[in-house]
Amino acid sequence: MRSRGSSLCDFAILVVDIMHGLEQQTIESLKLLIKRKTPFVVALNKVDRLYKYESNPRKDIWQHMNTQPSNTQLEFRERFNKLVGEFSEQGINIELANKNTNFDEYISVVPTSAFLGDGIGNLMAHIVDQCQNRYLEKLAFSEELDCIVMEVRSLPGLGTTIDVILINGTLRINDIIVLTGSDGPIVTPIRDLLMPQPLKEIRVKADYEHYKEINGAQGIKILAKNLEKVIAGLPLFVAHREDELEVLRMDAEDQLKNALMAIKKKPEGYSNVNIGPVHKRDVQKAAAMLEHNSEFACILAFDVPVDREVQLLADKEGVRIFQANIIYHLEESFLNYRKELALKRRKENEHLAIFPYKLRVLPQHIFNARNPIVCGVSVDAGQLKKGTPVTAKTKEGPVFLGTISSIEKNHEQVEMAKAGDEVCIKIENTTGDAPKLYGRHFTHEDILISKITRESIDVCKTYFRDDLTKADWQLVIELKRMLEIL
Repeated sequence: MRSRGSSLCDFAILVVDIMHGLEQQTIESLKLLIKRKTPFVVALNKVDRLYKYESNPRKDIWQHMNTQPSNTQLEFRERFNKLVGEFSEQGINIELANKNTNFDEYISVVPTSAFLGDGIGNLMAHIVDQCQNRYLEKLAFSEELDCIVMEVRSLPGLGTTIDVILINGTLRINDIIVLTGSDGPIVTPIRDLLMPQPLKEIRVKADYEHYKEINGAQGIKILAKNLEKVIAGLPLFVAHREDELEVLRMDAEDQLKNALMAIKKKPEGYSNVNIGPVHKRDVQKAAAMLEHNSEFACILAFDVPVDREVQLLADKEGVRIFQANIIYHLEESFLNYRKELALKRRKENEHLAIFPYKLRVLPQHIFNARNPIVCGVSVDAGQLKKGTPVTAKTKEGPVFLGTISSIEKNHEQVEMAKAGDEVCIKIENTTGDAPKLYGRHFTHEDILISKITRESIDVCKTYFRDDLTKADWQLVIELKRMLEIL
């Protein structure tokens, strides 16, 4: 909705909560305005939350702020100065509207309280002043139709309707309109044009007034046939002649292709994109991923309904449905799910992961030569971890010694050691054969290496890739050659 609004508005109001500053959604809205070069004013809202703030919606906000208690004024200045820094990080300079003398370089800020009404008059006066003095040519009415579909809604007694913003031009009853639908262009005549009663919002349930003809700029509810699959956020066209229909159909098809391409660029690992409510067939398509990669057997439902029957089918098939009305919450839920799944799989495969290492025996620190072998070693490369199997690379070939059961550094037990560390290790016999003896089966001239396997390498690649450095992976390649692993 923010993207649609920023694409069609001539002048925007960016609402910022004075208590929280720039939040993620606010930053996203700000970036949309900057990208589209849309002029805007910042409404610094919720000033009534300031300590000991005294409300007076009938008074000029600038005069009213000067009459506030000193602690209130101090808190306002501190929060505003903090906001200046946050906007600066986004490449935007801001200044209070009553002090702004350079509108090209600084964005004006007006303190407001939407709840109590403080500052709303100043905000409206500033917008009128800017529009009349700086954007008059841009706001001039044009006969060329410019209309955007904002929302598709089903209303009792009216059926499926579309809410549109008519920016320029004129709409009339019986006009043949061409819309972009999820299955292709939709051509249908306008049955009725509705507008809310004065001072009513178009999305609020109320009685509507009927019109035969409406000029821009207005918010309008349109009644027509076959509106169920209309895609919101795309233009509405009017065909005045029969020969225009084919051209407008092609325009609508291009809009659909562009919309789908924009959607498909966003997700990672998507297999299908649909517009509208989640259906059973969507669940069945997602269930097919269970055989390939269950992590992606998911449906992300942004601001669309999910029927109870659909949810029950998803639960039965093992498909996860993530539903949210805020895109960031939806993305966050999905990413958290993937993180939890990754942690679970790491834990399940932890015992199979064997990290690479190369050790050099310190001959002056041989504390026990056999069962268990206790000796000092220097970690020449890789990561030495408890529980990993160790092999001596002798002239006769690899000799499996057992498993490292403990690591001690500076007389303290540790879980791991890295390249450059000198530690004492205990090697327990887990070979199934007679325990190996230092001095007979291997000496300090032989290097000790981790006994990696094809399976352990695959596990590390899949679940522990980021835990290994580039040098560690080079060591894996070296150990593969030593142990003749394909």
